[in-house]
Amino acid sequence: MSELRARLHLVRHGETEWALAGKHTGRTEIALTARGEEDVRKLGPRLQGIQFSHVLSSPRQRAQRTCELAALNVPTQIEADLAEWDYGEYEGRRTADIRLERAGWNIFRDGCPGGESPAQVGERADRLLARLSALTGNVALFSHGHFGRVLAARWIGLPPELGQRFLLGTASLSILGYEPRNVDMPAFELWNSAPW
Repeated sequence: MSELRARLHLVRHGETEWALAGKHTGRTEIALTARGEEDVRKLGPRLQGIQFSHVLSSPRQRAQRTCELAALNVPTQIEADLAEWDYGEYEGRRTADIRLERAGWNIFRDGCPGGESPAQVGERADRLLARLSALTGNVALFSHGHFGRVLAARWIGLPPELGQRFLLGTASLSILGYEPRNVDMPAFELWNSAPW
């Protein structure tokens, strides 16, 4: 990795009751489950050996708690653009239930009424990546499932809709870096690696 480029360590927050039930959780503040906290504690040692130049977290409590449990000993900056997709009217609902009313609904294609469209989430990811491009070294990002998937798609130049192809489990670590022989080519060094 070039010293002039940031290497992004994307951590999805630990399990919550709503994540376990498949409910869309955007703005609602939901605590981590006991298992979610345990999983993050298992992930922590993988991160603690890395020297981070910056640590950023979504403003949501579940992401901040995940960051706290990872115990990186670097001051955390709250970054609004790391927040989860705004699900609008679909907040707290499961995809299967939404599809009973709206057959074939796909968040990555259709977005959410009263919430964000895929293009809006993509613009937010692009805005964040533009700011992160000014940083160097290892950067930890504590965020969420759907937003993290869009961020990954935008990292490698794909449209936000293709974020649906990148699964992202709770308490997972992904590393967004560069092709070793071409530091101008963003690539995935690691994707969706769970601590167990």
